Amino acid sequence: MEQINEASVQKEGGARLKKGGKGLYIALGVIVLALAGTYLGLCAYAGSLGTFYPNTTINGVAVGGLTPAEAAGKLREAIPRQTLDFYLPLTDEAGDGETASEGDVLYGDTPTDTVSYEALGITGDLDYDSGAQFVFDLSQTEPGFLADGWNLLTNLVGRRSAKGIALDPDEAIFTERVQQLAQAFSREPADTAYEVTEDSLEITLAQNGLTVSSAALENAASAALKEGHSQVYVEGTILPAKTKTAQEIHEEVSGEVKNASYDAKTDTILPEQAGAEFDTAAAQSTMDAAAPGETVSIPAEVELPAVTAEELAPLLFRDVLGEARTHVGGTSARKSNVKLSAAAINGYTMNTGDVFSYNGVVGQRTAANGYQAAPAYVKGETVDEIGGGICQTSSTLYLACLRSNLEITERYAHRYIPAYITAGMDATVSWGGPDYKFTNNTQYPIKIVTTYADGYLTVKVLGTNVDGTSVKMTNEWLSTTPYEVVYEDDSTLPAGTEKVKTSPYTGYKYRTYRNVYDANGKLISSTYEATSDYKSRDKVVLRGPAVESPDTPVLGPEEIPVPSEPGDVTPAEPGELPEPPTDSANPPETDSGQSPETTPPPLIVIPEEGI
Repeated sequence: MEQINEASVQKEGGARLKKGGKGLYIALGVIVLALAGTYLGLCAYAGSLGTFYPNTTINGVAVGGLTPAEAAGKLREAIPRQTLDFYLPLTDEAGDGETASEGDVLYGDTPTDTVSYEALGITGDLDYDSGAQFVFDLSQTEPGFLADGWNLLTNLVGRRSAKGIALDPDEAIFTERVQQLAQAFSREPADTAYEVTEDSLEITLAQNGLTVSSAALENAASAALKEGHSQVYVEGTILPAKTKTAQEIHEEVSGEVKNASYDAKTDTILPEQAGAEFDTAAAQSTMDAAAPGETVSIPAEVELPAVTAEELAPLLFRDVLGEARTHVGGTSARKSNVKLSAAAINGYTMNTGDVFSYNGVVGQRTAANGYQAAPAYVKGETVDEIGGGICQTSSTLYLACLRSNLEITERYAHRYIPAYITAGMDATVSWGGPDYKFTNNTQYPIKIVTTYADGYLTVKVLGTNVDGTSVKMTNEWLSTTPYEVVYEDDSTLPAGTEKVKTSPYTGYKYRTYRNVYDANGKLISSTYEATSDYKSRDKVVLRGPAVESPDTPVLGPEEIPVPSEPGDVTPAEPGELPEPPTDSANPPETDSGQSPETTPPPLIVIPEEGI
């Protein structure tokens, strides 16, 4: 009985739950129907409105509750009076990592310029009626009955309420005004500058420049006009100015003063600049407190220059400091390359402290720049390459600089010993690779002068030699690395014949010295200059099949004699090819052509006659 009662109770309880569920569904249905009815009523109301929904704006002008015609009148009156605020980048500031990402461009709080829409060609004569009606139809008529209620609701809560019409300004007025703005917004960078007066140093702080494109500014302003925006954050290219610290300025003006110099562009002598000694810490503090572009005055003890413009005028390029001359051989293309590279450095001038870069001055050797394919070294092989031969110009210049007693900044010897210049006096160059550089360490401007005549290239360095010193270069032969003869079988050659595949080079190692003499010919100093380690290259000979004869024994490769080849050795040209010293402590002058007692090692002919 208890089990039956329990089952009965469970069944009755289940029946009660079922009845309660039906009531809930009925209640939910009633609510849905009520909401649907309300929404349909809202849709009907929204569709009946002949005015813009509440909170509607067109190009920033509030038109809610207005008919299209009324809205057009309000737009006609308000829009021309609207303004655009133009904000320029703070060119001398970047993000701090907190208020903006570090490195991002920041904008100031105050607009650089404010321009009315009317000044940009947006007047009351535009067709605002069509624009207002278009917005009304698009947002309140075309969506449909069921969408009208939803659109009204979104407007009531402030969503989808901002509308816009296209504002087409007078093209001539708009373009002219934008170009004026772009020009006014752009400025050149101003590097840190200073001037030494009688008792102070006037420092003008650097200020970055800015380039604003007229086209980009026109696009940004046009977009703002169409969308009713009031601000334009101008995008431009920041032009970095070169800045200097007080310490850097101190290094330039303290101790040594700035002598008068030469301006090649105007062919004029620039005036001298006095030097100054000052407190760098105090100067830096004053500079840090100043704004970009501001000029501050720093107390200083002023020093006078050693060479004034008046003194330099009669001495400018008066003397030949050093000269070198080499014979130019090889193909016509190689000779053309030597001429072209020599012309590129001809007339190049340098003031005190300037650094010459051969690659920088000559530029990239391309066919477009007039260079031709000629023999050159590439990874130890001799191949035709655009610009082959230009190393002869750099080598001749290097020797002229040595004889001018100039400071050599960067120089590399060739892989193989060249035949056109004294061993150890060459300088190889390659675009994107080795460069030849030297510094004008004299107190006067210098000029490079090149001439090409009768198959010879001559390079002179002109300057001012006030003490009559001169330089003679000598070299010391350290070692010789002979080449070997390597045979390779080649079945395509006729039996018993041979063909040279790779021409050989003997390796040498030389040490060079710079010997400075006074005006009376007395040796002042003899200093080590450089070590040149020229590599050897084996001679590779292709050999055809051996000729078999019953009367002639077949020789093995090691038994075949090496044939002598005419032209393997070139006699030294007087004063140009290297000679070993008889006394390493007092090496002889190879430039003079004097022959030491010891026989020099042979120089192998380069088939291309110098690369």
